[in-house]
Amino acid sequence: MSVVEHLQELRKRFLRALAAIAVGTIIGYAWYQVSFSIGAFRVHSLGEILKGPYCSLDPSMRFGAQPGDECRLLAIAPFEMFMLRLKVGALAGLVLSSPIWLYQIWAFITPGLVSKEKRNTFVAVSAAVVLFTSGAVLAYVVVSYGLEFLLGIGREAQEAALTGNLYFNFLLSLIVIFGVSFLIPLFMVMLNIAGVLQYETLKGKRRITILCIFIFAAFMTPGQDPVTMSVMAVSLCLLMEIAMQICRFNDRRKKKKQPDWMNLDDEEASGPVEAPEAIAQGTQVSGPTHVRRATPVTDFDDVL
Repeated sequence: MSVVEHLQELRKRFLRALAAIAVGTIIGYAWYQVSFSIGAFRVHSLGEILKGPYCSLDPSMRFGAQPGDECRLLAIAPFEMFMLRLKVGALAGLVLSSPIWLYQIWAFITPGLVSKEKRNTFVAVSAAVVLFTSGAVLAYVVVSYGLEFLLGIGREAQEAALTGNLYFNFLLSLIVIFGVSFLIPLFMVMLNIAGVLQYETLKGKRRITILCIFIFAAFMTPGQDPVTMSVMAVSLCLLMEIAMQICRFNDRRKKKKQPDWMNLDDEEASGPVEAPEAIAQGTQVSGPTHVRRATPVTDFDDVL
């Protein structure tokens, strides 16, 4: 394909992905306030699912809530509810349409890859989706414990009144941070497969790595509460250890496949170096004693 054809292909894939995201956003915007049933299963509205951790708190921690009252968040601006619903719907549309736009990226890249590269790329993308989803689900589970700790501080002097904008920003940022953080061990494995990062390098820095993970978790968690920070740090430490063991197995596999001479250093691979023999002095070659010079041609008849 020429450069123009590549650009046309890129435009076609981009427009398809954009259309899928737009349709997903419409679905997410409608799902925000609508619950439905699929067979015997009832699917709650997106708003109910997202405010679930907040509603699981004790009613005394929610502003103006009494036992048995419906769980609601506050809105302090005229367009806050609309913009919040649009933001959540756009994020839901991005997630719902992810199979389509991921396929468009895959279809644009794979024609230039060989079969082994296609297989490795597919495994890496699949692992990234699983890790990101696991981090997002874990963040959703632990956010209620973090809110309970944060809203319980200073309850004798203050009453916590969360708006929908503040709460959803806190929840969504925590989900994204957990999901992206869970991708770090995958990058370690990819660097090891590429030959950039070795297990021996990681093994000697395990304590420093654990310390850096806890510092990273302390700075990255939105609320800086010890509950979510500890959960993120412990989870990342476990994933890092799994990634290190994968790197260890991969290094052993590579070592078995490579020939024995590649494990030798330069001197052992080249063998013993013998002392150089003395070179006899060469005889000087004298130049010619007499050089006959060509006689210039003065007349064309002389040549004939």
